[in-house]
Amino acid sequence: MGLFSKKPKMEVKTFGNPVLRKECEEVKEVTPEIRTLVDEMVECMYEENGIGLAAPQIGKNIRLFVIDTRAEDEENYNTPGEALLSPKMPMAVINPEIVSTSGADSPFLEGCLSIPGVNATVIRPEIIRLKGMGVDGQTFDVECGGLLARCAQHEIDHLNGILFVDIAVKEEVEIEKIKLDKLRALNKKKLRKKRKS
Repeated sequence: MGLFSKKPKMEVKTFGNPVLRKECEEVKEVTPEIRTLVDEMVECMYEENGIGLAAPQIGKNIRLFVIDTRAEDEENYNTPGEALLSPKMPMAVINPEIVSTSGADSPFLEGCLSIPGVNATVIRPEIIRLKGMGVDGQTFDVECGGLLARCAQHEIDHLNGILFVDIAVKEEVEIEKIKLDKLRALNKKKLRKKRKS
């Protein structure tokens, strides 16, 4: 392969892009194309220094996200889900579903690759029961806590067209309004340009 035959880098869609507001469709079958997409998404997630990336963030309207929330000290895993899934990371979660939540609701400062430079506090349940499937076709249904639970909730929101700024502490989002308006305007400009070409 020549120098110029390298596949172009995936573009992370940003705030204001309509693809981020669509509810995603279920993955019917784990095809070779899905496996390739997962590999590319993992690569993109690492390039962007993220710990999670949902399919709509790269323009794909399917229920799939990739994640890597492994802790350096694996003794820090407090739930069966963390112990089961963390050694498999980076991994894809296909057709994820939060079956139930438990524990206290806790605040955490969140950010998002689709909303660069913006952070705000989001209150979410500490523990979730996460159901999904890996690219190997194996299903799981486990209780998750820690960063895994937090990140999974954030990514599942993406699959439902919800961004963290929609549910974050309103006063904090208000402070970031100028950045959000700039991102929205930039995407409007991109879409206009695309329509003309």
